[in-house]
Amino acid sequence: MKKWYEKAGEQGDIIVSTRIRLARNLKNFPFPCKLQKDGMLKVDTIVRDAILNGNSAIAGDFEYIDMGSLTQIDAVSLVERHLVSPEFASEREGRGLLLMKDESVSIMINEEDHLRIQVMQQGLALDEAYQMANRLDTLLDERLKFAFDDRLGYLTQCPTNLGTGMRASLMLHLPALQDSGAMNRIAGNLSKLGMTIRGLYGEGTQPKGALYQLSNQVTLGLSEEAAISNLKDIALQLVAQERAARKNLVKQIETQDTIGRSLGILRYAKLLNNDEFMKLISNVRLGISMGYIDHISYDQINTLMIEAQPATLMKQAGKNLSPMERDQKRAELVSGQLAVPSC
Repeated sequence: MKKWYEKAGEQGDIIVSTRIRLARNLKNFPFPCKLQKDGMLKVDTIVRDAILNGNSAIAGDFEYIDMGSLTQIDAVSLVERHLVSPEFASEREGRGLLLMKDESVSIMINEEDHLRIQVMQQGLALDEAYQMANRLDTLLDERLKFAFDDRLGYLTQCPTNLGTGMRASLMLHLPALQDSGAMNRIAGNLSKLGMTIRGLYGEGTQPKGALYQLSNQVTLGLSEEAAISNLKDIALQLVAQERAARKNLVKQIETQDTIGRSLGILRYAKLLNNDEFMKLISNVRLGISMGYIDHISYDQINTLMIEAQPATLMKQAGKNLSPMERDQKRAELVSGQLAVPSC
C-alpha cells in the first residue's frame, strides 16, 4: 500500500503536505501530566478498545503500537515520518499509537492530551483532511466521553488549544523567500494574524531544506471552518510570493548552476550527510518546479525526504549504523532513485 507521502497533491510545487490535528481529553480523567502510570495505561486501553474493538467500520484500518516497546530508532523514525511529535517519541512509557496502514492517520495516546488525532494529506488538502479527522472524531465520540465545556469548548491541557482543539498545518517549500532573507519579516507578520511558522518538525525545530510548517494559533472563539479558511488564504498568499521570488531567482545563472550541481552530487556522491542531502534535494525540488529538471517527480522527492532521514535509514537496514555507514546508505538510496533514465 502506498504511503500518503508517496504522491504529490494540489499546489505540490510549494505546498508539500497538509496536517489536521485534534486535541481531545477524556472526561473524569486528569490530564496526562497528572496521571500516574496505571492511569496512563487505563486511558491507553480505553482509547485502543474504542478504535480496534468498538467500531467495525474502521477497526481493520489501524494497527496499535506500544510506544514503550519501541527502540529509539523506531521511535525517532516515527518523528521523521511526521507521525508523532518529538516529545511523544522521547518519553514513551505509558503511551500508545494507533496508526492507519497508509500512515495518513495517527492517534497519539497520552501525549500532551489524552488523544491527538492527526490526519496527513499530500499537497493543499485542508478541507479533505479536516473531513477525515472530523469523521474519526465523531466515531470516537460515540464511544468516549470527551471533556467539553459549553463556554470554553474542548478542554485541553494547554490553554492555547482550548475551543476547537484543532491545529491545521501546511508544510511549505520556500527556498526563494528564504534566500531573499524575508522569512523573519514574514514570521512577524503572520503572528499578528494568529498564525505561526516553524521548522520541519514543528515547535522548537529549525527549517531544513527550506521546509517550513505554517499553522493556526487561535483555537478559541473561531470555528474549525473559519480557521481553515484563514490558513488557506494566507498560505496561497505565501505561495504567490514564493512563485514571484522564484522567477527572479532562477533567472540568475548562479541559481541554475546550483540546481545542476545539486542533482549531479545527489546522483553520483558516495557519501551524503543529512544536512547536505536536505539542502541539495531542496535545490532539485526548485529545479523541477521551474522546468529545469525533468524525469524526476515530486512523488520521488517527497518520498526521499522521509526515507533518507537517519533513523528511517537505520530502520530499513534493520540495525544501528555509524554516521559514515548512514551517509553511504543515504547516497546509495538517493542515487538509485534519481539515476539518469535509460534511453
